[in-house]
Amino acid sequence: MLSLMFPLSGTVQSQDTPQYQWVELIDIFDNPLYITHAGDGSGRLFVVEQYGYIMILDQNMQLIPEPFLDVTAQMPADVTQGGYTERGLIGLVFHPDYKNNGIFFVHYVRYDNKAIIERYKVSADNPNVADPTSGTVIFSVDDPFPNHNGGQLAFGPDGYLYFGIGDGGDLGDPFKNGQNTKVPFGKMLRVDVNNTNTYAIPPDNPFVDNPDYLPEIWALGFRNPWRFSFDRLTGDLYIADVGEAMWEEIDFQPAGSPGGQNYGWNAYEGNHPFSDTTPVPEDMTLPIFEYSHNEGCSVTGGYVYRGQAIPELQGQYFFGDYCNGGVWTTSRDADGTWVTVNHGYLGRQISSFGEDEQGELYMVDYKGAILRLERVE
Repeated sequence: MLSLMFPLSGTVQSQDTPQYQWVELIDIFDNPLYITHAGDGSGRLFVVEQYGYIMILDQNMQLIPEPFLDVTAQMPADVTQGGYTERGLIGLVFHPDYKNNGIFFVHYVRYDNKAIIERYKVSADNPNVADPTSGTVIFSVDDPFPNHNGGQLAFGPDGYLYFGIGDGGDLGDPFKNGQNTKVPFGKMLRVDVNNTNTYAIPPDNPFVDNPDYLPEIWALGFRNPWRFSFDRLTGDLYIADVGEAMWEEIDFQPAGSPGGQNYGWNAYEGNHPFSDTTPVPEDMTLPIFEYSHNEGCSVTGGYVYRGQAIPELQGQYFFGDYCNGGVWTTSRDADGTWVTVNHGYLGRQISSFGEDEQGELYMVDYKGAILRLERVE
């Protein structure tokens, strides 16, 4: 199945100009939320299902029937009973040295509304199955509400683990967690998971010597940083922060940043004042792009294209919208100005994007499908 053919520039092109489209590869999953690779040279892709399974697609895009990991026993009732929920199994990342150490991490919201980040190892005798007894919780926090949980886990170019935690939920950030420097909610956290049973604080975290801040904090002022990613070539960090009632935003942090950025929530939503009672942060970092709820309602962050199949797309950051399947790209021109193009609407529920080991891009449709960005002459 082919979906959404578009020219790179978003303008009318001649017929000999290459086109690009999202091609449906498989439609078999139950509420998939993420797709990623293990970086081990196997060519496998790992699909996270909200119900608590991680499934494997082999190098031929064939489903391996046995789950790689099963944490369904930890899932809340609203996940297993169907209907809309933001809880469940929501994140996965493989250690950069997974090929040698077999370590990976998952992020889920448990039956007691506790957000969990847990370390696992692959089984010793089957590379397609995790060792279920190896689970070790390295981070947990009691969510005040059942939504705005964040979800993304990612290793930065520095080898540290980054993860996003939403503001704790409900409407308008009632506890003002986004600007509360003593709580993890509404933050991006950065920790060292090497050579420790849980984690250590990197010595260069921006607030490590400030007693008024949690030392894990890397950046703050988020509502729900559902999906973020590092450009695998440059190390730049792109963060999609899901908005409240009017604005969705893409935040940016350049490679080599010392961290500490404040992206404004709940004083600001996008480029616009939101709360009359939250002081505007000093040196607030505004988004590189925003779009209104006339164009969508829940931003899904993606990746900078670094594959080889479509050289013309090199350096383009892809992102989308969960509600209507809108797809955008953004990149900086020669003057450093961000140029963003809307490529139309698929009608898909885009829950995530993903990369394979070669940097080719995939899209996850919450209804069950996996799509890949492909070139069409």
